Amino acid sequence: MADDENISDLEQPQAAVKPAGTLRHGVNTAFRQILALTGLIMIAVAIPIAFLTPIIPVGLPIAIVGVVLLGRNAVWGRRWMESVLDRHPRVERFAPNWLMRLVFGRDKKYPAMRDG
Repeated sequence: MADDENISDLEQPQAAVKPAGTLRHGVNTAFRQILALTGLIMIAVAIPIAFLTPIIPVGLPIAIVGVVLLGRNAVWGRRWMESVLDRHPRVERFAPNWLMRLVFGRDKKYPAMRDG
């Protein structure tokens, strides 16, 4: 009987680990969605701020941080931004390569046109 007790003792911690892992996964997912929504709000707030402060570009860093948060933390945000870039390729020309690699993990599809 001592062998049976050892087996049941080993099974209990494994069962206890699964709910904690599931809970952690749920918390991580909720936190990432909150970060994505924060990024979306930052993008929306950056537009009026950019028009209110035309001399000092305060809205630009807010928009960049919002894009990074949205693109890195939500699949739906990344898809939305990719669709915007596909519809408006001129927008992608303004984005620096480091930002495209940070958000999408790739270089620009449409490099900036050079005069020459």
